[in-house]
Amino acid sequence: MNSTIFSFLLTTIAGLSTMLGTIIIFFKNKRVEKVIAASLAFASGVMLTVSITDLIPESLSLLNTSHSSFTTILMTLSFIIIGIIISMLIDYYLPDQKINITSNNKTLYKVGIISMLAIILHNIPEGIATFITSNSNLTLGISLTIAIALHNIPEGISISVPIYYSTGSKLTAIKYTLISALSEPLGAIIAFFFLAPFVTSTFLGILFAIIAGIMSHISLCELLPTSKKYQLPKLTSIFFLLGSIFMLINILI
Repeated sequence: MNSTIFSFLLTTIAGLSTMLGTIIIFFKNKRVEKVIAASLAFASGVMLTVSITDLIPESLSLLNTSHSSFTTILMTLSFIIIGIIISMLIDYYLPDQKINITSNNKTLYKVGIISMLAIILHNIPEGIATFITSNSNLTLGISLTIAIALHNIPEGISISVPIYYSTGSKLTAIKYTLISALSEPLGAIIAFFFLAPFVTSTFLGILFAIIAGIMSHISLCELLPTSKKYQLPKLTSIFFLLGSIFMLINILI
């Protein structure tokens, strides 16, 4: 098989694994509050851990290849703050009502939409990285695909659960999660047609820092507070830790 086609296939598999997170909405549970609180807390732990242990170190490493240590740290912190500001602006300007949702569920719906937008921004450079890596080193590309596929599952949960429980529509939840999932192969397409010759370590370092800021803000200011609103503190804490541990094991593997 042509290496370009195989690289695109790997990137698509990694992206579509996000859809596995939608499985949870098909389980019937009398305690809906528990499902929502646990899912949001788990996704929060995943996003924060990805930002701290993966995206920020990767940003520092990439920027450090062409800048001094002081400049690298300053640039990383600056673009993390820019990412936080972007997330705050998205939160502020995002309409509360795009479809028929009761007022009690507007916050939950907004959490799902913001998570989707952030994960799209996260998945596009991931798709670029997976495609380029697989094209140059197939073995490394397969390992990267497995790692990305594993951490995309809870990202699917962070979109599908709040969207489903705020709208009552499985189809809407699946549709929004699929849009996020397809952003990964979109990254591969962008890399193949436009970016491959121009992607630099500085460009990727800046991008990862911005994404880290966005995801940290979503984790601490959207997902976790929304989970806490269901007044199940032990459940929220346990699943937040489980999300963090899940990602730490994934990164270590």
